[in-house]
Amino acid sequence: MESDTYLTIKSISQGLYKDKGSRFIAFAYPVFNQDEIKPIIEKVRKEYHDARHHCFAWMLGAERESLRVNDDGEPSGTAGKPILGQINSHGLTNILIVVVRYFGGKLLGVSGLINAYRSAAESAIANAEIGEFTVKDYYRITFPYSSLNEVMRIIKEEEIDQGRHSFDLTCSLEINFRVTARDRILKLLSRIEDLEVIYTGRH
Repeated sequence: MESDTYLTIKSISQGLYKDKGSRFIAFAYPVFNQDEIKPIIEKVRKEYHDARHHCFAWMLGAERESLRVNDDGEPSGTAGKPILGQINSHGLTNILIVVVRYFGGKLLGVSGLINAYRSAAESAIANAEIGEFTVKDYYRITFPYSSLNEVMRIIKEEEIDQGRHSFDLTCSLEINFRVTARDRILKLLSRIEDLEVIYTGRH
């Protein structure tokens, strides 16, 4: 059965890890689509332009199926993957973590780097407030005015959220509900004559 809840951070948070003079500053951001991610990374790069590396990992979607890691010049697998590992171990999604490194002059080695990026990411998550959010499907329905009472009865009984509406000879109504209630609610609506359902998205 597909899940209709997910965990993410409620607001931006920051973490810090130090080792042998190197500073690893982590920034965690709640994000909901890929379009948000690039501008945030560019802003961090600009603000911390004097840092040696700007490594990151992100994960999107309630099913946690969309992700990316970037080592930004660090040895392969020593930065992005450990950051992503912390996202995974906390069961989070819709999150971007960028870790900025100021080099302290001493090499940390592969295991030292992995530990540093993991610890910085863990620190940012520890300083964040994590919340559980519900995934909802959004629809627009159209139906004749004569069916309005029947439609509104289903909406009330199923506790369906409403958005914009227009009640004329032909009525239009934006609705949304939890993903796990989808089949039951669509079946109820399908019994109403001349009612059309248009899927508009999920978030």
